[in-house]
Amino acid sequence: MRPDLVEKYRSQRVPRYTSYPSSPHFTADIGGDAYRRWLGELGGTSHLSLYVHVPFCRSMCWYCGCHTTIVPHDDPVLRYLAALTKEAKTVGALVPDGPAVSHLHFGGGTPTLMPAASFITLMRELRHAFAFSPSADIAVEIDPRTLKDDMPDALAVSGVTRASLGVQSFDPEVQKAINRIQTPEMTAAAVGSLRRAGIRGLNLDLIYGLPKQTVRSCIETVETALAFDPDRFSVFGYAHMPGFKGHQSRIAEADLPDAEERVRQTLAIEDTLLANGYVRIGFDHFAKPTDPIAVAAANGTLRRNFQGYTTDDADALIGLGASAIGRLPDGFIANIVPVPGYMKAVEADGLAVGRGFAIQPEDRLRSDLIERLMCDFEVDVEAVALRHGIHPARVMPDPDALEEMEADGLIELIGTRIRVRDDVHALVRSVAALFDAYLDPAGLRHSKAI
Repeated sequence: MRPDLVEKYRSQRVPRYTSYPSSPHFTADIGGDAYRRWLGELGGTSHLSLYVHVPFCRSMCWYCGCHTTIVPHDDPVLRYLAALTKEAKTVGALVPDGPAVSHLHFGGGTPTLMPAASFITLMRELRHAFAFSPSADIAVEIDPRTLKDDMPDALAVSGVTRASLGVQSFDPEVQKAINRIQTPEMTAAAVGSLRRAGIRGLNLDLIYGLPKQTVRSCIETVETALAFDPDRFSVFGYAHMPGFKGHQSRIAEADLPDAEERVRQTLAIEDTLLANGYVRIGFDHFAKPTDPIAVAAANGTLRRNFQGYTTDDADALIGLGASAIGRLPDGFIANIVPVPGYMKAVEADGLAVGRGFAIQPEDRLRSDLIERLMCDFEVDVEAVALRHGIHPARVMPDPDALEEMEADGLIELIGTRIRVRDDVHALVRSVAALFDAYLDPAGLRHSKAI
């Protein structure tokens, strides 16, 4: 990647575009009444997906940007699961007969922190609350450090098809700096137990830009991770925002790599994965060429949602749990973030809506434009706009901004077709931001472009 482009765009703060508009633009004007109405209108949808948030961990990783709570024992988790089950029953009763769940993702926190029996019970309650497709893809995020011996079998019995294991870095110095000690042996034990239980789909999560991280340690981490033969890798850049996540202040900024070093790290990870037969998916995922997500990327059906790049093409995504976000045809629903507030709201009303956003026709168009750029690295603005029945002039970016990016060598512009150049895919978020009508120029709630 050209150093001049890195220098120019590295400090721009832009959303990750897992939704449009991004969650900071949701408002308290949307509440439970709107959510109930939107759920009741899902009868015309063919299928839907669920996201279940379990916001608990045993210890805090200092790089973490998730909504999670540290608990030393299971009692708070079990009380939370009771509220989660009640919310699922309430929402399920509001969804008309017809749509079946095609995807379910358990995120956190650490969903597998709950007892194995509780996971089985929760999965049974979800199947009672919602209709499930027989071929539903059920995924769960796992911290290998806390995976108990009986959990893999519980996951398999519950129908889990895919597990995503957090690795981040195998460098001992980096692990000390982020308060996450996880040896390769711990990860190997988790991988082995999952595969013995029959869970074949495995993803590994890596992070670059961490304190004390180097290009060499990034390569060594990938080489170690390759021995586990995962189907997919997710490779994220660490976003240092201690103003929003106070525990990140424990990371010394002097230990963080600068922008150019971050670029070298991400390129080193990419080169190592590509050399070992993986293909790039979007700007931060890699997969074996035969994996469904790679097939989707190749045929132009790759999607993007709150879990990142996905094959999930469901008409609606329902979020369950504290801080969970869902997307229905009519708009976004974000649950209350603090666990106590979430539980109190569910106990009183069955729902826990904190904020939301009613989607307008132009929002849908801009969302599609951004998603295609993020997934395909190119988009024909006129073709997409006409599919929405909207004149492309309403959403075509400022000509001066396009001309500047073209002169920089960031994009190619052919009529209304915008293509991100192959050697600068990592900057696709900056191009997508051209279509963001809500973007705050200061962008203080978003991570840097690199």
